Amino acid sequence: MENLDRGLNAMPGRDGGVYLSWRLLPQDTHTVTFHVYRSDDHSDLPAKLTAQPIAKTTDFADSKARRGVNYVYTVVPVVDGRETAGEIQTSITPGADTSRCRIIKLQGDYTARMATVADLDGDGQLEFIIKQPDFNADPYQRPGYWKPSQDTYKIEAYKQDGSMMWRYDMGWAIEEGTWYSPILVYDMDGDGKAEVYCKAGEGDPRNEAGLVETGPEWLVKLDGRSGQIAAKAPWPSREGFEDYNRYCRNFLSVAYLDGKNPVLIVERGTYGLIKILALDGALQPIWRWEASGECQGYRGQGAHKIQPADIDDDGRDEVIFGSACLDDNGKPLWNAGLGHPDCMFVNDMDPMRPGLKIYYGLEKKRDKNAVCLVDARTGQLIWGYEGPTKHVHGKGMAGDIDPRHAGIEFHAAEKDGTNCWLYAASGKLINQDKMGGTSPHCLWWDADPQKELLINKTISDFAGPEIDSIEGQILAIGDFLGDWREEIITSIPGELRIYSTNIPATSRRVCLLKDRQYRVGVASSTSGYYFEPQMGSIPLEM
Repeated sequence: MENLDRGLNAMPGRDGGVYLSWRLLPQDTHTVTFHVYRSDDHSDLPAKLTAQPIAKTTDFADSKARRGVNYVYTVVPVVDGRETAGEIQTSITPGADTSRCRIIKLQGDYTARMATVADLDGDGQLEFIIKQPDFNADPYQRPGYWKPSQDTYKIEAYKQDGSMMWRYDMGWAIEEGTWYSPILVYDMDGDGKAEVYCKAGEGDPRNEAGLVETGPEWLVKLDGRSGQIAAKAPWPSREGFEDYNRYCRNFLSVAYLDGKNPVLIVERGTYGLIKILALDGALQPIWRWEASGECQGYRGQGAHKIQPADIDDDGRDEVIFGSACLDDNGKPLWNAGLGHPDCMFVNDMDPMRPGLKIYYGLEKKRDKNAVCLVDARTGQLIWGYEGPTKHVHGKGMAGDIDPRHAGIEFHAAEKDGTNCWLYAASGKLINQDKMGGTSPHCLWWDADPQKELLINKTISDFAGPEIDSIEGQILAIGDFLGDWREEIITSIPGELRIYSTNIPATSRRVCLLKDRQYRVGVASSTSGYYFEPQMGSIPLEM
């Protein structure tokens, strides 16, 4: 996992001045504290702003910063009463930029389709990686779904200062759509520099209608610093799939199958045949599995994502690919037989029950249990909605948004909006409001332990007033900068925006990216539906 720096973030304060926040790292002890210094163009020496080192949080509000002055802030860790050399700096000019977001100018008037983060060059800072333009075709052969690609997808990498590192053109062999173009950015070889992995083809194999039904298919590895192809391996073949719609569903993820080393998980198929391949950092096969022969009953159990997680507490990740799960050795572990879930979240959701659980929203028409919670270790049903459903649709939501109920709350909705549900982890139905549709977002934004809702560009507490608002298409949510509260990456034409909170914290937590399941969730979010990353354990205050 990345050797991250402190991620010091400076932005306009909520009531004027400057607000700073930074990361707490796993190597920090409970006794690590911080001093904050400030200098400007008229200062000979930095001024210490903290009479006592900051111990309770990893943020600071400088209410005395003056508009129009260029300030440099320095945060210095204090260990055993002594200031260390591990200082970090950032600069800001209050009043020159009143926005609460970082803005990265793109290379044209386009909007990004997806975004993620990783340290591509080993300097401890996270870079921003996008796929553009914002165009999507679905392989389903029905009017209004599939449409011919208008252009080729490009992958672009940007530094935090907005400078572009490189661009990679995916080419006409990869149609412009989510299911054709999975991407994963992760440091697989442990050299401190993340690589970019994506599906690739050769030349322009489109037929007269614009479909890509033939031609070689590859998994390619791009060097994170240059974007150049460094290696490639065959993608699981189209052979055995029923039709175009079925074989055009592709996914990538990363798992720690031995508990120590990351490996790539490559999947083809969702609704019928499913093929899964595990590869090491050198793109050499570790194991292969497919839903055929003795595993015929696993057909059609695929989700719109892959979720690796250590479900049996042996330190090694298993691979949950829908309503079924493979063990770390690639052997079938369990098959719940629930069919294709549109929505799937894995987390330690109910504190009254030990171990990880899985929340499903199942697409196919069912008499009952289309919205349900199952035990991740066994796939056994814990509770489910007892009524009939037609089509539970979208990614749903999972997050602790209501302090009145223990654990995490779940939201799901029918595609036509006729039924909506918000459940407590215990299975209690809290309400049946639409909550902005089938796919509301939630994130840690203010200072309390609960997550806030992000619906229609507005951030608010559950059943509470508006706290903040954002602009642009939501691409990613995660703990990317500053302290443990999460950022929102959006895109408008010509810009990538990274929104951060400036609400003063009341506690401190280790950077969420240091939780393995959360970090894997961030990496996997650029393949299939977008799902907010989930913690593998409860984030503890320090």
